[in-house]
Amino acid sequence: MKPARLSWIDYARGIAIILVSYRHVYEGSKESGIFVQDYDFLEYANILFYSFRMPLFFIISGIFITKSLQKRGLKSFVETRARTILYPYFLWGFIQLSLQIIFTKYTNGHPTVSSYLNLFYLPREIAQFWYLYALFNVSILYALSKYFLKLTAIHNIFIGIIFFYLSSIIYQQDIKTGFVFDILHNYIFYAVGDLVSTYLLDSKKQRFFESGKTLLIMLVPFSAAQIYFLLQNINHSTSKYMFVEYYQPLIFLLIALIGCAFIISLTFYLQKKDVLKWLTVLGRHSLYIYVAHVIAFSCVRIILSKVLGIQNVAVILISGILSGLIIPLLLYKLTVRFNIRWLFTLEKVPSAENEKILSNLHPYSPRENIL
Repeated sequence: MKPARLSWIDYARGIAIILVSYRHVYEGSKESGIFVQDYDFLEYANILFYSFRMPLFFIISGIFITKSLQKRGLKSFVETRARTILYPYFLWGFIQLSLQIIFTKYTNGHPTVSSYLNLFYLPREIAQFWYLYALFNVSILYALSKYFLKLTAIHNIFIGIIFFYLSSIIYQQDIKTGFVFDILHNYIFYAVGDLVSTYLLDSKKQRFFESGKTLLIMLVPFSAAQIYFLLQNINHSTSKYMFVEYYQPLIFLLIALIGCAFIISLTFYLQKKDVLKWLTVLGRHSLYIYVAHVIAFSCVRIILSKVLGIQNVAVILISGILSGLIIPLLLYKLTVRFNIRWLFTLEKVPSAENEKILSNLHPYSPRENIL
């Protein structure tokens, strides 16, 4: 069966959500007292994956900004983003905070009632949820720049570079800017997505991206960039993940873009070969996995370590990653089954007769491209 023309998007999001899950499971296990740091290769992997996984999400989302505005207009674009990004951000952020408060004896985080206010201006304090707030704000600001100021992708690239460099200064000087920091730091990647969309969405140019030779060529700079990122960061014990990103910002931009280019080339290749289709399933449900995966694997980790007394690193990590990916996916399927999709999104519920049609929409449809 021939793969969907743009199924590489779901491959990319599937890979990215696995890398996100790995980092959160690793960090959560370490904070809970599981000695994952005793195995250097686990920490090395955690550092390496950090360099491109979130930029990849922003780039993929930025690829569809122009088509979305042309098709729906600004008002509909903003409304869709509010229903599909801002709504689950506040809902699931509230749910996760509430569970942490109720079960504070067992969880790593110890928020208080006042922590709910962080949802509005300090999203970095709400664990993984900062990304959804940043994505919403960046996409709206970017849309406004295109709609009212008529700025092109090139214009926004230059603005994004200035923003990114400014964010590194803000980080170095420890200036408190709340959610504004994430807008400055990630605007460039959204702009890159818009810039390359013309090429990535052109079926005539797919042969280049899906070529095995292209993938092998990309492997060389990708490997070199990742090795540099690892060696530079590992030598800074207090900034094992942040040194290159915030103290060598232009080098980080290059490393992140090389990493994203390699993953995109890989996903085109996977699309061509039509293999590992389970990755596309994860990709199509990446939003729902993202908002609930921390709750899912935290529950599993607590049961294994606190109740059953299991401290084996392999068991904790593998079970954590699998549960973080599978449980949210199954939960979403149940919400569809019982008509309570509002638990994840305020999108209009598709009727049974056109559900199959909607499932085959091009990935640039807002319904299919939130994360």
